[in-house]
Amino acid sequence: MPRPVRQRILVTGASSGLGRGMARRFAARGRDLALVARRGELLEELRDELLAASPGIRVVTAAIDVDDADAVARGVPELAAELGGIDRFVANAGIGRGASVGTGAGRANRATLLTNVLGTHAQCEAAVELFRAHGSGHLVVISSVASVRGMRGTRTAYGASKAALNALAEGIRSDLLGTGIRVTTVLPGYIETDINVGRRGPFTVDLDTGVDALVAAIEREPVRAYVPEWPWRPVSALLRVLPLPVVRRLT
Repeated sequence: MPRPVRQRILVTGASSGLGRGMARRFAARGRDLALVARRGELLEELRDELLAASPGIRVVTAAIDVDDADAVARGVPELAAELGGIDRFVANAGIGRGASVGTGAGRANRATLLTNVLGTHAQCEAAVELFRAHGSGHLVVISSVASVRGMRGTRTAYGASKAALNALAEGIRSDLLGTGIRVTTVLPGYIETDINVGRRGPFTVDLDTGVDALVAAIEREPVRAYVPEWPWRPVSALLRVLPLPVVRRLT
């Protein structure tokens, strides 16, 4: 069956990287956008750029720190009201700080876990509450291939946080089976963004290629998507069965 057109899309973490790239692609497709990030001035610059390139769309913005669950709970319904509703919510905001556990980077590791897990949970609460009220919607949770196995070094807390998101999204999906609300978990591989500095591997793709694959996957609305599909779907399957010493060498 053809998927419904999600005309009104909210994207968090929209001031840079994948979020900014997704906003540009959705705007070019004529979608109305609600853009969220901590850096309000960058959102305003992006809004002006998008409206200049696609004058027929609507773009609203809000500077919200997803670590503040109350701010998320207040801000998301306000944006939805301003835009006339939300059809798709892309929970993309996240950070990638940290280092090996026990090396003095506990504060940075906790910050990553806080933002990526509790911040995404706050976004999901706000999004699904809206969707339940309207009986439809599409929740997209941006995870990572780093969630497939435990990762060493700078990826330890980051990978753990994204593994938590896989379980969170699946639990929400289970709750909503049989309703008009769809849930997609997206696992990007190595894409050239600021969050992946120091984490880029042999299959790294440039930002434009990664964003194109990401938006194409989201539009299909699968249960789970690897981005880009090749090589990350087979690589992820392989990572799940390899002995940990081999995984350590590869990652």
